[in-house]
Amino acid sequence: QVQLVESGGGLVQAGGSLRLSCVASGNRFVLNTMAWYRQAPGKQRELVATITSGGSTNYADSVKGRFTVSRDNAKNTLYLQMNSLKPEDTAVYRCNAPDLYSAGYYYSYWGQGTQVTVSS
Repeated sequence: QVQLVESGGGLVQAGGSLRLSCVASGNRFVLNTMAWYRQAPGKQRELVATITSGGSTNYADSVKGRFTVSRDNAKNTLYLQMNSLKPEDTAVYRCNAPDLYSAGYYYSYWGQGTQVTVSS
């Protein structure tokens, strides 16, 4: 069994910064592509950023130039550095490992989410 646990959310003023972390733990797994999603109340889930095992990244247009996704493969940890935060960034942020490899199979795992609230 693998678990993804996010941390780092909180309340911040507009223009501020937060750094989210997502730690994967469990037995015998390989993380491939990882992603950050967010969902605001009453809105659809949005893909924020992705990063491959080799470090290639992609971002939603809404966060380009403000957010940076990174990972530490040795620590099985995914990060999201969020700068110049706006009230519209307020959402629950969840990490996703869409093609985690374990025991001969590929699985999609999700973290439980961390709340980010940006005040104006």
